[in-house]
Amino acid sequence: MQTKLFLKETVLLTKSFDAHQDWEVPIPGFFIIASKDTTKKSIAEFTSEEVKELGSVIHRVRVGMREVLDIKDVYLLQNEASKHGFHVWMFPRYSWMEKFGWSPKSIALIMEHANKHMKTDGNIKEVKDAVIRVREYLENRS
Repeated sequence: MQTKLFLKETVLLTKSFDAHQDWEVPIPGFFIIASKDTTKKSIAEFTSEEVKELGSVIHRVRVGMREVLDIKDVYLLQNEASKHGFHVWMFPRYSWMEKFGWSPKSIALIMEHANKHMKTDGNIKEVKDAVIRVREYLENRS
């Protein structure tokens, strides 16, 4: 049985950025850091303050991923051609993903697998629990 996916589950909210779970691809700890200003597509459009804030958000979320979810490796991806405004994917690597390889091309294969096989009640609960645990960790460290 497949669960209806949630629209957004925030992990960290700052003045300029929103870090949240990617529900289109239900992998625990697959977080998106998005600019609240959806007109900005590139880091080159940010003020110096926003760049510092982005760095801090990436660092804090990544530490949470490591400390709470035991995620050892992460791919950071950003595409300026996105229609969704500036955002960074924080794509976690788990041991079950090794069969897909380690190249950036493997991400598409992993996402396809997750979309076909991981939209189950049990996995959606695991993803939501991961969000809550990381959010609570970050709240307790601020």
